[in-house]
Amino acid sequence: MNPISHLLERLLKLPAPATRNLVVQRDLRVPMPDGVELLADRWAPRTGGEGLPTALVRSPYGRKGAFGAGLARPLAERGFQVLMQSTRGGFGSGGAFDPLRQEREDGLATLDWVVKQPWFGDAIVLTGASYLGYVQWAVADRLPPQVKAMIPHITESRLTLEFLREDGLSLETPFGWGVQVATQERRFALLRQRSQAKKVHQALNTLPLAQADVVAIGHRSDYIQDVLAHPETSPRWTALDHRDRVADVTVPVSSIGGWYDIFLPGQLRDFRTLQDAGRRPRLTVGPWTHAGELLAGASVSLRETLEFGLAHARGEEPPERAPVRLFVMGEEAWRDFASWPPEGYAPQRFHLQPGGTLSPELPGGSAPDTYRYDPADPTPAAGGVRMAPDAGRADNTALEARADVLTYTTAVLGEDVEVIGDVQAEIWFRSSLPFADVFVRLCDVGPDGRSVNVCDGLTSLRDAAELTAVTVRLWPTAHRFRRGHRIRVQVSSGAFPRYARNPGTGEPHATAVTLRAADQEVHHDPVHASAIVLPVRA
Repeated sequence: MNPISHLLERLLKLPAPATRNLVVQRDLRVPMPDGVELLADRWAPRTGGEGLPTALVRSPYGRKGAFGAGLARPLAERGFQVLMQSTRGGFGSGGAFDPLRQEREDGLATLDWVVKQPWFGDAIVLTGASYLGYVQWAVADRLPPQVKAMIPHITESRLTLEFLREDGLSLETPFGWGVQVATQERRFALLRQRSQAKKVHQALNTLPLAQADVVAIGHRSDYIQDVLAHPETSPRWTALDHRDRVADVTVPVSSIGGWYDIFLPGQLRDFRTLQDAGRRPRLTVGPWTHAGELLAGASVSLRETLEFGLAHARGEEPPERAPVRLFVMGEEAWRDFASWPPEGYAPQRFHLQPGGTLSPELPGGSAPDTYRYDPADPTPAAGGVRMAPDAGRADNTALEARADVLTYTTAVLGEDVEVIGDVQAEIWFRSSLPFADVFVRLCDVGPDGRSVNVCDGLTSLRDAAELTAVTVRLWPTAHRFRRGHRIRVQVSSGAFPRYARNPGTGEPHATAVTLRAADQEVHHDPVHASAIVLPVRA
């Protein structure tokens, strides 16, 4: 009787295991070309484990406790032997941890080591979420023939670079992750999570932001400093971008993501790259946030590793299903499609109108709507694409009551409106300052008046004092607005701390100390017809 095994089976809704009797070989030493040794644990059935397909999991978060058992045990009980390796510089592995930059060389060396081990059979499957998925893309174009499949979850081939774009700096996620990896091996780290969260909150409000890492961690973090200081074009980050490897992947890939996941746009880009290269990838996207996929979506991820990965490892065809499986929010149901984006959805413009309304018709002549954005009291993030406890779908009532948030809402829908694909907005905008952000959010308003966020995005401007047509790319989505509901668009100038607040001065985020409030204008007239463009089912 193994209570952890039974608990995982019930929580994750997994099929019954072939065995619950496992053996774990701890601290296997895996040599790297530069002489550093990385530690790994091998999980396998106590009898008959040698020669089974190997699920390789490379992680910066440790190998033991609930984390190790939750990842390795379900797979080792159901047909795999599992090798969990700690990446360089963490949890006993040698060398220094330099986030994301060492994973190609170390990953290739690890694969070379695995295929030479006496317990190895003839098949490897790469699996894992987030960072554990990114390490798969780092080696994806040079896989040995023994690798039979990849199952990357909530991840993409360039990862951190999403946060380094000059067009709106994501702050909360890369900063919080930098703090996490800097403190996770401290004594009693789990017990100190609440006090650490308070430090992170204080740090995110620190000016200048270049001092925030010291507030949260107690010392400088090279990773956080690089996130704050270096744009995407910096050579420092070039080695992190593995987009050019995706088209060369020849093994079957099944990718799993979430509509509120921080890496979704890049994950869908990678999937489209595989499609365009003539591969036959699979895609599953659920209603999850990044952290939520690790919980609610873990069942889907593990089943896909077992059904898709194990079948390919055995030289069999996995259970047949459509290439794309999407959870359509609003309908609250899974649907199958042939591709992403799916065919049959055409762009439809919903125009911002005077009086806070929204409709397909062009607006008439009207004065712009105005609001004042004050970075000293920044418009807060509410739900959405975050790693915070309130991420994902949330009640936007309090947010929409703020004076610095404009809303535009359709009449009650007489029929369902189904939106699946990429979403963008075109907002005619002007500010009293040259430097400003435009944040746009799409919401579903139910019959009870509750407004729930569907997707959103932010664009930063350096010429906002001139009336400008601003394109804002929102997160992709699959959502059905039900008959009797209404479609709503929010326009504001921030979502703090998800995005760094715009100080209004043009100073770099890392060094800005002065905060200037701005008066913003959103125009909606026949010449300056602001709109959100939705891919609507024809």
